[in-house]
Amino acid sequence: MTRVINLSSDLGFLRIATAVPRIKVADVDWNIAAILNLIEKAANAGVQVLAFPEMCITGYTIQDLIQQQALLTKTMKGLERIIEASSNHNMFITVGLPMVVDQKLFNCAALICSGQVLGIVPKTYTPSYKEFYEQRWFTSAEDACSDSCHINGKSVPFGSNILVSLQGFPSAIIGVEICEDLWVPLAPHEYQALAGATVLINISASNDILGKSEWRRNIAISESGRCAAAICYVSAGPGESSNDIVFGGHSLIAENGTLLKESPSFLNGEPLCIADIDIERLIHDRLMLNSFRQSTSHIKPFRIFEASVTDPAASILHRDIDPHPFVPADTARRAERCHDIFSMQVAALSTKLTGSNIQKLTLGVSGGLDSTLALLVAVKTMDHLNLPRTNIHAFTLPGFGTTSRTKNNAISLCKALGVSFTDINITRTCKAHMKDLNHNGDEDVVFENIQARYRTELLFNKANAIGGILMGTGDLTETALGWSTFSGDHLSHYHINVSVPKTLVRYLIRWVADEELTESPVQKVLYDVLNTPISPELKRPVKGEITQKSEDIIGPVELADFYLYPFIRLGTNPGKILFLANEVRKRKLFDDRYTLEELHRWLLNFIKRFFANQFKRTCMPEGPKIGSVSLSPRGDWRMPSDAEVALWLEDLEQMYFKLRQKP
Repeated sequence: MTRVINLSSDLGFLRIATAVPRIKVADVDWNIAAILNLIEKAANAGVQVLAFPEMCITGYTIQDLIQQQALLTKTMKGLERIIEASSNHNMFITVGLPMVVDQKLFNCAALICSGQVLGIVPKTYTPSYKEFYEQRWFTSAEDACSDSCHINGKSVPFGSNILVSLQGFPSAIIGVEICEDLWVPLAPHEYQALAGATVLINISASNDILGKSEWRRNIAISESGRCAAAICYVSAGPGESSNDIVFGGHSLIAENGTLLKESPSFLNGEPLCIADIDIERLIHDRLMLNSFRQSTSHIKPFRIFEASVTDPAASILHRDIDPHPFVPADTARRAERCHDIFSMQVAALSTKLTGSNIQKLTLGVSGGLDSTLALLVAVKTMDHLNLPRTNIHAFTLPGFGTTSRTKNNAISLCKALGVSFTDINITRTCKAHMKDLNHNGDEDVVFENIQARYRTELLFNKANAIGGILMGTGDLTETALGWSTFSGDHLSHYHINVSVPKTLVRYLIRWVADEELTESPVQKVLYDVLNTPISPELKRPVKGEITQKSEDIIGPVELADFYLYPFIRLGTNPGKILFLANEVRKRKLFDDRYTLEELHRWLLNFIKRFFANQFKRTCMPEGPKIGSVSLSPRGDWRMPSDAEVALWLEDLEQMYFKLRQKP
């Protein structure tokens, strides 16, 4: 087994770059030299797909000089130099230039790879409004007569119906359009996407005015989401004429609704903007979205040509990796997200109560994270419905493993929030049940589950007694890992936290403490809840301290959530997840908390637990979907409980073998 990890074949990434050369208008030799220099730089960076701006061989602002035969002849010679230079690199290159075909002048993109021209794509929409005057010079692709042209004596495909497939990477299909083609309704790139293109390149000469960069950014991001594709946008920059307009060289790369990379406008120098696109993610979403498949009834016929590109070693990944994918990194956005999630939980619970004509709730409050969040949601819901908080019947049910710290926090929370509160010690009942079972009191699974199941039974019965519903408290992370007792805390009438991962539960509680309860005595209690080790407290404490810590058994919750998001949301292979986790480790985004061995150990644990505990998810109670990841058997996730895990483990072990080899 080879130890090299390749970017495309092993990880499904494609390295794409934009290049903005510093040009001189009408100086073809200068421009070609600048283009060739950037091709070399891109090749040294392992770039597989490289895009240059519209008309960059001559300059977009050349105006009537574009009709001069001397310039057109020089342009074709310059193109031949680029073709010749490309033979030294297995890289797909698209570059903008004017071309005469069938005695008509077209604004074109040349598609070049390994010393060959794969095709010439003419611009479809030629703007002639405000500062643009293209119809004075150029013919639209729709008015082309031929489907081929001649370059250096060779016949080359010509037309707007050309796509390029990358050899050995069949999901990487490239479509190219030019500038105005991005902005129109029913744009060329939309038809390209429907025909299978996953990478949509727009080479442009878009001048800058106030607010236009934001406009371009929004369009590229939204279109990449609509098309479930990557959009690579590159615009003309330094050297274009500033007689009446100015060009900033704005470049950006977006993937499926997310901005991956953006180059600041008006940079000095000749910048490359490089990003690694996750083609596997795009294909996953296209397979999942049946509405995208239904749209393919509008497919236009395309000619697809094949190109061969390098598959570089993944020694450097040009891509940001979020160590906490469920939690926004930006603090301002995080506060907004917490407000939205909390509001959705309150809205869901309000609807559940009013729709059922029920006004009372029961829940168990342990002094831990999940039950604290559930209690806060319940209180806010009662306030929203103008019902008394005493309609919430909260219970702390200390058992064999309960510590005074969590019990006191539970009592303080309930009293400060003004809910109906009862403290019932369940140890006597649990001992009686163990006696019935002839159990000797050892801390085994029976010992633990007796406590969890009795708590749930008591809460269900209390809900019946008051004519209310039992609100479950477990979160998404615990649901994925099966960290609950079947028919114990696994069950409720309504599971309010079911799609909120543990890492986000923390931030929600902190947000409530910092923003909602700043003048309340509850704030101090919430801070202590946040600092309490996560535990089901089903095993006896030692010297009053928690001994059963969840993260010692199921793994650090930040890792579990890091693994959970790509596994469910993106369908990512375990080996790739391990690679990305190791990248986060190397970038010190986990603050040196884990070794590669620990990342592997906990991912192995995650996969085994996820498969082994589907039986709990299959019969889980109702609960509101909050984010893009949900494990509801009635909604997002359907899986047989007896599915084999072997091939996922095999994929993980293959990557682990490669990662632990010394280079």
